[in-house]
Amino acid sequence: MAKAHKSTKNIKLAFAINLLFSIGELIGGFLINSVAIMSDAIHDLGDAIALGISWFLQNFSNKEGDEKFSFGYKRFSLLSALINAAVLIAGSIYIFTQAIPLLFNPEHSNAQGMIWFAIVGVLLNGYAAFKLHKGKSVNEGILSWHMLEDVLGWVAVLIVGIVLLFKDIHILDPILSLAIALFILVNVVRNLTKTMKILLEGVPEGINIEEIQVKIEKIPGVLAVQELNIWSIDGEDNALNLHLSVKGNSLADSTAIKENVRKATSNLKIAHSAIELEWKDH
Repeated sequence: MAKAHKSTKNIKLAFAINLLFSIGELIGGFLINSVAIMSDAIHDLGDAIALGISWFLQNFSNKEGDEKFSFGYKRFSLLSALINAAVLIAGSIYIFTQAIPLLFNPEHSNAQGMIWFAIVGVLLNGYAAFKLHKGKSVNEGILSWHMLEDVLGWVAVLIVGIVLLFKDIHILDPILSLAIALFILVNVVRNLTKTMKILLEGVPEGINIEEIQVKIEKIPGVLAVQELNIWSIDGEDNALNLHLSVKGNSLADSTAIKENVRKATSNLKIAHSAIELEWKDH
């Protein structure tokens, strides 16, 4: 539960930073007459909304199982990850649509205003990205790309702002924007693929079913593994379903076999397991 609370706390922090900073961008962009910063403020406000949804769903996912969801509500954090991936993909496409025309018709920017906003943006979003990147949940992994996208965006703004103080090379802004959007898009698709694999109950990363089967078949009393299923519940905890053909028929034999199975799978982060034994004599 402490781990779940930490995930919720990290997402809450990222939400607060994004919301407050997007409001500051709207006000600052208006004061320095920067359309680019005001456009980014709208993008950050969209991020804040997505983060708010994530905060709610991550907190909701901490609920224990009940008659509606016997496994618990952990997968609600995956729903949040899907929503955030969709927002990031939409945001990247939006950046493409805005940046490509500027390649052919670059606009003049307020260099000093860009630099000051970029410094604040890098510091605030960098801190949030760092906190989320240290998290273990799939949702935090997706959200860390939200924050990293903003960090890289502000780094690009900072570089462009410094260059524009000395040179009028305004095409740098759309070029960097496209590069960042492409980088974020590739990584979000990779995380989205990971999330979809969990939802489709694929074998978790790093687990070799054949090796586990061989290991279990070496347990005294086990004749054969009839069925072995391992899947992830939320990207952190796993579930196991096992059907064994065994010899012996006493309660002591059953207890010993199941205990040895648990020992053999103790490194797989199994939170829920169902072990069915089929006695050879029966």
